[in-house]
Amino acid sequence: MEKLGKQTIKFDTPPTILECASIVGPKESEGPLAKYFDQCLEDEFWGEKTWEKAESKIIKETIHAAISKSGVPAEKIDCSFAGDLLNQCISSSFALRDSNVPFFGVFGACSTFVESLSLGAICTESFAKHVLCATSSHFCSAEKQFRFPLELGNQRPPTAQWTVTGSGAAVLSKSGTGPFITHITPGKIVDMGIKDANNMGAAMAPAFVDTLLTHFKDTGRTPNYYDAIISGDLGHIGKEIAIDIAKSQGYNIKSNYNDCGVLIFDKNKQDTHSGGSGCGCCGSVFSGYFFKQLKSKKIKRLLLIATGALMNSTSSQQGESIPGIAHAISIEI
Repeated sequence: MEKLGKQTIKFDTPPTILECASIVGPKESEGPLAKYFDQCLEDEFWGEKTWEKAESKIIKETIHAAISKSGVPAEKIDCSFAGDLLNQCISSSFALRDSNVPFFGVFGACSTFVESLSLGAICTESFAKHVLCATSSHFCSAEKQFRFPLELGNQRPPTAQWTVTGSGAAVLSKSGTGPFITHITPGKIVDMGIKDANNMGAAMAPAFVDTLLTHFKDTGRTPNYYDAIISGDLGHIGKEIAIDIAKSQGYNIKSNYNDCGVLIFDKNKQDTHSGGSGCGCCGSVFSGYFFKQLKSKKIKRLLLIATGALMNSTSSQQGESIPGIAHAISIEI
C-alpha cells in the first residue's frame, strides 16, 4: 500500500470484488432498479415476528447468496466486516453469529458499506485471501429507533428520506480479474451545524464534497477521469447541494454524478420525498446495479462515496448537530 497526499491509499495489489448479492424490500421492488436485485421481498416481515428479526434475516440471506455466487467456500473466508443502523449493530452480529467467520462490527451510519469495503481491501493487502463485506437497513426498524413508531402516522416533511429495506454484500479476493478496488479515501468528520434529522442530505453533503475534493487532490485526478461518481444516499436535496458546493470549489461533477438514494426509487410514483437512505441503500444499489455495470464493462471507472449521518435519537433529542462522514473507493476495470 502507498499513501497518496493527505488521506488516500493506493493498493499495490488491488483486491478484486469477486461477487455481490442484494436483497430488497417491497417498496424497493417497485422501484426502477428492481430487476437488478437478487431477491425482492413481498412484505417487510419476511416470515419473522419483528422488523428487527426480519432485517437480520435479510442480511444473513444476502451474505449466503454472495458467498454462494463467489464460489468461495464459507470456511475460506478469512474475516468479515458488517454493520447496520440498529443499536449495537444487532442485525449484522445476529446474522453472522453462526457463520464461524471472524467478525468485525462496523458503524459509519449510511457510509458503512464503503467503510466495510475499505477495511476489507486493506486486509487483502496484508493477511486475508477472501473477505466478506455487508450492510443492511430496514425502513420500519429505523423509523422506530430514530424517529417515531409507525403507528403514530407522523407526517414526513419533503426533505425527509426513506430508509431502504435491503442489504448488499460483497466478497473480496486477493486475486482475480476485477473489478478492482484501486484506491480508498477515508473521510473525516464534517459538521456544518445542521440539526434537522429530517434533512440528512444537507447534513451529509459537505462531508461528501470534502472527501471528493481530497480524493482528487491526493490522486491528481479530475471528475472526468471517472465514468460515474456515485454518492451513497444524499437524496435529491443533498445531491443538488453537493453539486453546488463542488462547483463553488472549481469542480463540475454534474455530468457524471448521481446518488444511490435518487436511483433506487421513482420520486414521482413512490412518494419517497427526497429519496432513499440507510446502510442498505448504497449496499443494495452497488451490489445489485453498479457491480453488474462494472462486470459488463458499461462502467470502467467508478468513484463510490458513501455518506453517513453520525447521530442517534439521543443526540437529536438533546439538540446536538448532525456530524457527517463520507468514505470513498475507486473501483476500476
